[in-house]
Amino acid sequence: MLRYVNYDIVFQEIPNEVTLAINLSNCPNRCKGCHSPYLLDDTGYLLTEDVLKGLLEKYGKAITCICFMGGDASPGEVEQLCAFLKQKANINVKTGWYSGKPVLPDNCSLQNFDYIKLGPYIESRGGLSSPSTNQRMYLIDNGNMKDITSWFHQ
Repeated sequence: MLRYVNYDIVFQEIPNEVTLAINLSNCPNRCKGCHSPYLLDDTGYLLTEDVLKGLLEKYGKAITCICFMGGDASPGEVEQLCAFLKQKANINVKTGWYSGKPVLPDNCSLQNFDYIKLGPYIESRGGLSSPSTNQRMYLIDNGNMKDITSWFHQ
């Protein structure tokens, strides 16, 4: 089961979106220099459809996107929650996923995502705002991944 430690409304994680960023625990990537080492442990609260419903009731009118920060230990569950948001939540909200893996899992479908960030954090190369980053942010458009990493360099 996916667990989350906390969440916040953010403005820089997904370009041009007011995003409810949900920080998932149990990250398996162990990136050197990780900015959120507290997410390495399997701690926090269970993240279910009912929890998402509650967050949407509380923040739905204030946000345009929900982004799962992490979830690499359970990518299928991240995808299921995005499918729930797209198909059953009765709200027009975009979905995003910050994965630290270099590529998507083979069985991952893009249809339930609007944004996906791929790539482990490499301290010497920096995050998305660094011109030398190895990480990539993609806009999912009609099943195609469009690299929008440069949007973070403006």
